[in-house]
Amino acid sequence: MDQSGRYADLSLKEDELIKEGNHILVAYHMTPATGHGFLEAAAHVAAESSTGTNVEVCTTDDFTKGVDALVYEINEATGLVKIAYPLDLFDRNVTDGRMMIVSFLTLTIGNNQGMGDVENLQMIDFWVPPRAIQLFDGPAKGISDLWRILGRPIQDGGYIAGTIIKPKLGLRPEPFAEAAYQFWLGGDFIKNDEPQGNQTFCPMKKVMPLVYDAMKRAQDETGEAKLFSANITADDHFEMCARADYILETFGPDADKVAFLVDGYVGGPGMITTARRQYPNQYLHYHRAGHGAITSPSSKRGYTAYVLAKISRLQGASGIHVGTMGFGKMEGSNDDRAIAYIIERDSYTGPYFHQEWYGMKPTTPIISGGMNALRLPAFFANLGHGNVINTAGGGSYGHIDSPAAGAKSLRQAYECWKAGADPIEWAKEHKEFARAFESFPKDADKIYPGWREKLGVHK
Repeated sequence: MDQSGRYADLSLKEDELIKEGNHILVAYHMTPATGHGFLEAAAHVAAESSTGTNVEVCTTDDFTKGVDALVYEINEATGLVKIAYPLDLFDRNVTDGRMMIVSFLTLTIGNNQGMGDVENLQMIDFWVPPRAIQLFDGPAKGISDLWRILGRPIQDGGYIAGTIIKPKLGLRPEPFAEAAYQFWLGGDFIKNDEPQGNQTFCPMKKVMPLVYDAMKRAQDETGEAKLFSANITADDHFEMCARADYILETFGPDADKVAFLVDGYVGGPGMITTARRQYPNQYLHYHRAGHGAITSPSSKRGYTAYVLAKISRLQGASGIHVGTMGFGKMEGSNDDRAIAYIIERDSYTGPYFHQEWYGMKPTTPIISGGMNALRLPAFFANLGHGNVINTAGGGSYGHIDSPAAGAKSLRQAYECWKAGADPIEWAKEHKEFARAFESFPKDADKIYPGWREKLGVHK
């Protein structure tokens, strides 16, 4: 059934829709299935995403038609489809009238992902009007709160040197806590990796007191505050809260130095919102493990990593992993800095829409995946700043001297970039950074050819 007569209106103007502020606008890339027209398929997407049915039904009235999603722009050559979704379509909380990401996703990438007349459909960008910005939670805490704890300026407080305890699984409580202590002697921030939680060989109620003891000892020895991101991911709301409550009780007077890590992609939006609303005083660390199933550049369905990051800010993530922009081991390219910019800036123009955030707190870019000190100067140069959390696992524990030395090398790499110095010359005056060249010789050979002769390394 061709529904373009009802669910498409190509006379609508985007600037007018934005000025009126009554719709969420979504841009897709679409390929119709063989034998189906482009506009016909696009209109079916709008219908399936809102008020449409496969046959005419007697219960449809004029009000129903007033909340139809409408295709307002297409470009068959590029596969572009833009759809305007009236705000009234979206489910609202009974308790407080606020909007919810589950409703946004249910409509915009719900049944339309399985339609027979659409071969591929991927959300590339979306625009949220001021009223909807007001109705999403947004972050309660941000990187400025971490800078304050670390004793830094709350504006441009700079790079937070972090790590992931390695190996990600297989350590018992005592060696896990010792690994944390060794890193904290030189670094700022440690996170659980996404599968670490309450394994039988490393029970949470045994390892967390040891980690807190390690934090206190490292703080006493260095005179610096330390941060820990604890994984509270669970299928069940009550289990999440039980984990969170236990961790806060265990860290006691240092509970403000604890972030809560949640596997937000595999766990879903409800998990993020549970952590955001139940624990607004904690930094909410969104781990996006599994997202590549739909956001990989090779994917033609679902949504992009850019869209995922934008969603994370709306629902209240304090920080989210954004990849390594081609400088680490994960998929990506230099242009992926847009993923960081949309969550950290108050105003940014994405692939199809310019988004104003109207003062909503920023979400921190968290950089993780194959990074070490040698890769960081070029990473910062590409991003244009160093106000990020970087969790370098191998980049810390793979340092030839110690995890603490690895942590110091990371910070020295940031200071090198900030000073505009030549990394080879900087290494001559900074031991830990210099030893990173010997720790990661393959990277050194690739990024800094001739480093052995320049640094006097003959092995």
